[in-house]
Amino acid sequence: MTDPKTSSSKDRRRRAHEVSSERRRAQRSRAVEHLHEERAAKQAAVMEQLEEVPEDPLFTFPEVKVDLKAEMERLKNLRRFVFIRRCMTLASVVLSALIQAYTIQAFVNPANLLSSGFTGVAILIDRITSLFGFSFPTFVGMVALNIPVALICWRSISRRFVVFSMIQVFLASFFLRVFTFEPIIDNLMLQVIFGGFLYGFAIAVALRGGASTAGTDFISLMVSNKTGQSIWGLIFAGNCVVLLIFGALFGWEAAAYSIIFQFISTKAIEMFYTRYDRVTLQITTTRPEQILEDYNEIHKHGSSVVEIMGGRSRKRYWMITTVVSSYEVDDIMHLIRVHDGGAVVNVFRTENFFGNFYRAPID
Repeated sequence: MTDPKTSSSKDRRRRAHEVSSERRRAQRSRAVEHLHEERAAKQAAVMEQLEEVPEDPLFTFPEVKVDLKAEMERLKNLRRFVFIRRCMTLASVVLSALIQAYTIQAFVNPANLLSSGFTGVAILIDRITSLFGFSFPTFVGMVALNIPVALICWRSISRRFVVFSMIQVFLASFFLRVFTFEPIIDNLMLQVIFGGFLYGFAIAVALRGGASTAGTDFISLMVSNKTGQSIWGLIFAGNCVVLLIFGALFGWEAAAYSIIFQFISTKAIEMFYTRYDRVTLQITTTRPEQILEDYNEIHKHGSSVVEIMGGRSRKRYWMITTVVSSYEVDDIMHLIRVHDGGAVVNVFRTENFFGNFYRAPID
């Protein structure tokens, strides 16, 4: 039988042990909590220090914000200054001459091709004279053929246009004389395709800058200014005669490839130079007087105006219809938006146009 005193003693020791264990657990819990609090305090102190650091770093770079539309508008406005226009024309002429010289040496000569215009005639003369044991270099022929035409056209077309076009010819001749460009493509068809594209691009660069590669451009402008007629059909016939001579002397395969070359160069010019493309504008507006006043003063194209009614709004509007050159569309759109921001403008290509069409002179 168990002694009551012994049993109560064991109970007291057990309770004391439990109390002691509970006290130790509480102490450990408080110690852990204290560590967590210290760690949190340290983190808070570090964050406060970071927040106190100045926002501006030691090295700063200015924030650059470019409004592309505004910059393009600013560059376009610079064209109002004559000096800027002349610098842009000169830069276009230099680039055009360099590309043209590169194309002749890297594509036209290696592929035995013939370009169009006076440059093609100069290349043909160079190759014909080579058959007789002497050479009349292409760069000499380009200058010799263009100078008489420039003198003839001096009084009939823009003198500034003649001067910059002749600068292009002299630079192209100079680059042909001093530079030697090696072909980068051995495949004949690729030479024809890429050469035709680059040659047309070179001409388009000069045209967009307000100059040309001279030669037939001088003749066509002179005839157009005096008679109002285009002679591009006769120029095309002249190129065909040159190709026939070239084919008879150097093989019809070379002539055929030259036709492809000239076709691609013509398409490249049409792609990058749209001065001679015409489009029709249909402008639906509530302010025809304000628009027409500035339009007639700046662009000088004829137009017609009819009164119409909105299909949904049943309000009264006016429709202005006019035909313009494609390069004028952006300026006309800006003019319209200044007077009527809600105007509706429909632009579509004009395939044929019969009647008097005003074409602004090249400046």
